[in-house]
Amino acid sequence: HTLNNITNNTMMKLAVLAALAGSAAAFAPAQTGRVSTAVSETKADLEVLAKKLNPVVGFYDPLNLAEAEFWGTSNEATIGFLRHSEIKHGRIAMFAFVGYIVHANGIKFPWAMQMDGTPFPDANGNPPALWDTVSDDAKWQIFGLIAFLEFWSELSTPNHKHYMAGGKPGDFPDFISGPEGIPHPVPFNLYDPFKLSKNMSEEKKESRLRAELNNGRAAMLGIFGFLSEQSAEGSVPLLKGVVPHYDGEVMAPFVTNYLGSAWGIN
Repeated sequence: HTLNNITNNTMMKLAVLAALAGSAAAFAPAQTGRVSTAVSETKADLEVLAKKLNPVVGFYDPLNLAEAEFWGTSNEATIGFLRHSEIKHGRIAMFAFVGYIVHANGIKFPWAMQMDGTPFPDANGNPPALWDTVSDDAKWQIFGLIAFLEFWSELSTPNHKHYMAGGKPGDFPDFISGPEGIPHPVPFNLYDPFKLSKNMSEEKKESRLRAELNNGRAAMLGIFGFLSEQSAEGSVPLLKGVVPHYDGEVMAPFVTNYLGSAWGIN
């Protein structure tokens, strides 16, 4: 019953299309071998960008974060951090939103998930419950990959300036092989592995980045809407009866509380 509701829900289908349209392909990082141009944004730049993103809402900063100076850095560095953080979390939310829809409809790979032949799990259209059935070994592999990508994204090289030091927010550096990079060949980059956007104009890249920002914001609201309704039924009226209830802890990556168990906390 749950799967049919989700499959037939027109609003979700439209949201999936919007999320896919604003995928990571909407932003083009600097190519290897090309020195990045320094980018220092100010509050005035954010106000202009906000109008382009949403002319109705415009610039909205109730906490005055655009005037802050985090960790003793400059205001420009702080804005670079905030911009990069929003872009990155928007991308993660788009992955999460689309992944939720996929798992809610029982779509999975037909081959085994683990070397011992364990298949990909199925939790009857309940994505958080499905995550709970994944083994801890598999989860550690996922988190290991995430940690590497996070580490790599923070690198600052002559060809890739850090986003708090004049680099482009949201720019993920290319995978570089050799003495100064990964000690083995990496044939594809995380962004645009087939170089399809090589000749894309800067205007087109900017337009796609704006689309990515808007879709990332929508996806952040969407995925938390799903999880909120599953954890507290009725909290999102539009999703009432559409998503199943979840009794677990949506913010806990493991079923076992490894940190809390040392102090007797389950």
